[in-house]
Amino acid sequence: MTEDSLPRATKVLPAGEWNAAEARDAVTLDFDDRHRRRRRYTGKGGFAFLLDLPEAVVLYDGDGLVLEGGGTVAVRAAPEPLVEITAGDRAHFARLAWHLGNRHLPAEIGAERILIRDDHVITAMLRGLGATLRTVNAPFNPEGGAYGEHNRQTAHHHGPQHGHHHHDHDHDHDHGHSHDHGHDHHHH
Repeated sequence: MTEDSLPRATKVLPAGEWNAAEARDAVTLDFDDRHRRRRRYTGKGGFAFLLDLPEAVVLYDGDGLVLEGGGTVAVRAAPEPLVEITAGDRAHFARLAWHLGNRHLPAEIGAERILIRDDHVITAMLRGLGATLRTVNAPFNPEGGAYGEHNRQTAHHHGPQHGHHHHDHDHDHDHGHSHDHGHDHHHH
């Protein structure tokens, strides 16, 4: 089947806003494969389709991909190898989160732990800061900011009365601090 003849998924329904029991099929994807605009997928039941969205979005576990001809394909977040970061107390936890955020690293921040992808430079820094690290297999759902992604709660609250589209947050870095990351740092 050529891409042109595949059924197209052109809309995303957030988890909880559709009946997952009625899904035509399901795709289980790691984080990289859940941050796409256009891509061919084959569900676990063998259903092939083309994701064809107006812009790249992050797909979350439980989201539904709406097919043009009717039907929905469920998105499942695949477990992947991650590093779990925990701290001795809340203040220590906050300092660790600050250091990670200062490096613009994709991170999933929970109440008791932070999950990141393994990066030996970052894990060495975290160990030096006294963090407790362990390898885990879990779905990865990092905070949206690392990818300039819309805040999921506010992305759909802009009404047509605004004459133009705007965001609830800045995308520039003109806020008065420098970013000296050292010689070997690079942004992904």
